[in-house]
Amino acid sequence: MTDAGDDDLVPISVRLGEVVPPEDPEDWTRPLTWIAALGMLLGPIAVLAWFATAPPTDASRALPATHLVAIALTAGAAATGATQIGVARAWTATLAAGMFGALGIIILGVVMAGERQVGAASPTLAHGVAAAVGGLGGAVLASLAAALVAQIGSRLIRFVVAILPASVVAVAIVWMLLAS
Repeated sequence: MTDAGDDDLVPISVRLGEVVPPEDPEDWTRPLTWIAALGMLLGPIAVLAWFATAPPTDASRALPATHLVAIALTAGAAATGATQIGVARAWTATLAAGMFGALGIIILGVVMAGERQVGAASPTLAHGVAAAVGGLGGAVLASLAAALVAQIGSRLIRFVVAILPASVVAVAIVWMLLAS
């Protein structure tokens, strides 16, 4: 038999046997929630701005914007991980944000490709895939760094430790993928 007070300790979604919206609607008023959400979307936002204003016309070499999108993806993933407390949460949040952002970048590359080309990828797709792979490679390193420094109290320090080496990796991967 359970005591009536024990039911208060069990989340409502478990008691009802289904997933329900959060009981606390103030979750979205917290700045860390917004940082985590924007971190997951930073790479796709950067590539959308690039492809909407000045899409690439050549897929033969990496452009500065390709590197910037890869860094944005990595930085967003690192920012998302820096909002988390605990090794497992920091690692998984960073990696999940990187994978989500990479998928968004690739989808935007396909959607904004315009006419379909036969025998070669469109420039938006080529640059999108290169930036996504580079950014995801950086996010993998950022997730490992985030796990190592998860116990540090300062979120800014956790972010900086994760983003610095990860940005170098992201740029290197993009350069290797689209080297002339």
